[in-house]
Amino acid sequence: MNTNLMHDITFYVMYGALAIAVFIIIERSVYFAYVCKQAARLMAAMSGNAAPRELPAELTARNSLPLEMVTAVLKQKASIGTRKDLDDVIDSQYLHTRAPLARSLWIIETITTAAPLLGLLGTILGIIDTFKALASAGVSDPGQISAGIGTALYATGLGIAIALFCIVFHNLFQDRQERINEQLKMLLIRAAMGARTVAESDLLEPEATRYRTA
Repeated sequence: MNTNLMHDITFYVMYGALAIAVFIIIERSVYFAYVCKQAARLMAAMSGNAAPRELPAELTARNSLPLEMVTAVLKQKASIGTRKDLDDVIDSQYLHTRAPLARSLWIIETITTAAPLLGLLGTILGIIDTFKALASAGVSDPGQISAGIGTALYATGLGIAIALFCIVFHNLFQDRQERINEQLKMLLIRAAMGARTVAESDLLEPEATRYRTA
């Protein structure tokens, strides 16, 4: 087994994981900022009796998660159904926000868990390679032993550093996700304000009358 090659591969994997984490962090930061901005603009532009066509053109020109939610609620409100139907749409749209907001966060969590383990694996492989070299060539310079072990321990340090970097942003995104969920929930409630609804008994009455006539 070529432990030196496996030791190098461990470093490449950790560098690759770090690059992926940085890309996701940038993408999620931009996405969260855009969702917050659009939700705030919709909240400011909407009134209790707003209809989809009454929203400003600059808000409907580009699709976004808050716009999809608001449009679905406003369409249901315009149909003048029951309050239960409107509440069902609000609940479904609120649950729909979970997946887009949480997308790719599991990768950061996985890197947080795996990076220290990869670093430890790299250290073990590096120490094994060092002792194999010493066993074949003998101990001529103690400095070579220290240098070899120091290089091996660098893998553990890199893995822990990557994990700390990822866990900070993972916790930050978790907090932002909860805040955005609350903001979107208030947006849905605002969109449903002023809705004209009918009682379920009013919808069932014509049907019951038809059966009695028959």
